[in-house]
Amino acid sequence: MSWKTLDDMELDGKRVLVRVDINVPVENGRVTDATRIRRVALTIRDILDKGGKPILLAHFGRPKGKHVPELSLQPLVPALEEAFGAPVSFCADCRGPAARAAVDSLAEGSVLLLENTRFHAGEEKNDTDLAGEIAELGDIYCNDAFSAAHRAHASTEGVARRLPSCAGRLMEAELTALKRALGAPERPVAAVVGGAKVSTKLELLGNLVEKVEYLVIGGGMANTFLAAQGVDIGKSLCEREMTGTAREILKKAERTGCEIVLPVDVVVAREFKAGAETETVASDACPADAMILDAGPATVKRIAEVFDAAKTVIWNGPMGAFEIEPFDAATNAAAQKAAELTRAGELVSVAGGGDTVAALNKAGAADDFTYISTAGGAFLEWMEGKTLPGVAALEMEPQSEPA
Repeated sequence: MSWKTLDDMELDGKRVLVRVDINVPVENGRVTDATRIRRVALTIRDILDKGGKPILLAHFGRPKGKHVPELSLQPLVPALEEAFGAPVSFCADCRGPAARAAVDSLAEGSVLLLENTRFHAGEEKNDTDLAGEIAELGDIYCNDAFSAAHRAHASTEGVARRLPSCAGRLMEAELTALKRALGAPERPVAAVVGGAKVSTKLELLGNLVEKVEYLVIGGGMANTFLAAQGVDIGKSLCEREMTGTAREILKKAERTGCEIVLPVDVVVAREFKAGAETETVASDACPADAMILDAGPATVKRIAEVFDAAKTVIWNGPMGAFEIEPFDAATNAAAQKAAELTRAGELVSVAGGGDTVAALNKAGAADDFTYISTAGGAFLEWMEGKTLPGVAALEMEPQSEPA
């Protein structure tokens, strides 16, 4: 990776355009969860400490290129000031005379928040005029929004082509962790992929069987793989139309030497509700009137053996219907095993995706993982082996017009 960090830039007296992800929940004009804001605070404080002037670029919600007052970034200012420990001024546009005036009047030691970039239709179209106007507001571009790096938008890719660019501290940590997990990992590597559908993670599975030694498949998608092997799974969630694809993935794994780990026993119930009556059966013995809702203890034991053998684990998706007890047992046990090995220094563990983060937090294991990515789509596309435009743009030399 040839991208630069803040340490490679001369920031003193410079206007630094910082692309951040502060797409946080707001109720009655107040931020209810400032986690994403706190995560970019290190970058902002670093720029301020080095004499730079941070100018924040961000999107909020899906206004679809129109000015939607309830999707303004202005209500975020108090939460930003608290996290940054610095005054934050707001400009009601991210381009044009108002934005230029706000930048020109930005005091040393202060931060400027520009209005929602998606209020302009050109943002999501990566419009060259919009990217050019935004770029004129800064001397340096810093991308600290890995979660938006899979989008080739004006504020994530277009601006980076026009200014000397670098990764912020959050982006730097994310890229470093991802390189360590799959770019140049310590082997053997085990990937854990769960969730409901094979169809949404088809490219992911196809990429992983070429790159890892073990692929643990859980959740609803494991049912599809079991069905592909001729197993009767009763009333379980299953994508019948994907069984042929599942068989192709199994064959590809045989060719590449990747061991696919599927449930050998399962927890079944007749109802999907908290406290439902359950039984544990072999994976090929699901009653016709029941549904598979979690992996069983023998499967958890096998996953633990895989983790013991591995040096790196990368995780996306739960092992079962973790939202409802007792169907969180396999996810909890596997997560706690990975956390235990990580604490002992025997495993590098990287996880990402919305359900994954929620599941690991519920298991009480998240704090012990080597790295937890809060990026959803960007994390998934990285695991799929795709080039992320927002990252690729950081590796280019700036130019007046995009290539």
